[in-house]
Amino acid sequence: MPSVRYKLVISYRGTHYHGWQKQGVYANYKGPTPKPGHGIPTIQEIVSRALGEVLGHPVRLVGSSRTDTGVHAKGQLAHLDTDQVQIPPDGLKRATNCQIPDDILIRSIEPADPEWDAIGSTISKRYQYAIWNEEDRNPLYSDLVWHRRLPLDFQAMQAATKHFVGTHNFASFAKPGHHRGSTVRTVLACDISRRGPLIVMAVEGTGFLWNMVRIIVGTVAQVGLGLFAPDDIRDMLAAKDRRKGGATAPPHGLYLQWIKTARRGDKRKGEELEQ
Repeated sequence: MPSVRYKLVISYRGTHYHGWQKQGVYANYKGPTPKPGHGIPTIQEIVSRALGEVLGHPVRLVGSSRTDTGVHAKGQLAHLDTDQVQIPPDGLKRATNCQIPDDILIRSIEPADPEWDAIGSTISKRYQYAIWNEEDRNPLYSDLVWHRRLPLDFQAMQAATKHFVGTHNFASFAKPGHHRGSTVRTVLACDISRRGPLIVMAVEGTGFLWNMVRIIVGTVAQVGLGLFAPDDIRDMLAAKDRRKGGATAPPHGLYLQWIKTARRGDKRKGEELEQ
């Protein structure tokens, strides 16, 4: 049977999910017991099962980024293969969106080159992080922003972000146990903006280590509190020691904004991708 590869763009609010990646029931899991043969609630688990119901066969859904528990996405990329070519992509999208929860949305489904791969074709990703910097928390967005009650020095935070741009050894900004052969990564852009109490920090890179973006954000927030000077970032990078880096921001303020990929089947070589 002829088959087609589809590229999907997926958005989700990660509050009620244990990240992107399918997982079985682990020892410390405290949620409802999954049905036999099902894993715990993750985005990949739910979306792939819904797609399988519509297509009539099990689906292997491959996502570009393994977002953690509580992390959100505006533009996660994924791919799947199917021989059910008689179902139009828009029909597949509508039917699947009718079956998944309201906090997950397949934004688009379109045919892709057979060699296009959601992981291997990725060339860069951009994450955003939202901080609510006001004495009173915002109850409407409590699971979407990190509430920082004390005033943050925005100019100092701006100065700190510039030190992350470029190719560096980010060992001081990676959670131990990442099991990556190299901790050298390239950050293409790191910027920060403010509108009223809302501070948004964005980091674009060709690949990230485990918790790297959250540690960058947590450290910059500490600069805003005056616990570090902006130029201390250079010493942290040079130390190549997690104990020298700053705090880790919580997951619920983090968003996978978008992912850039190669246009055709060219696959990524060399630098490892994590988040």
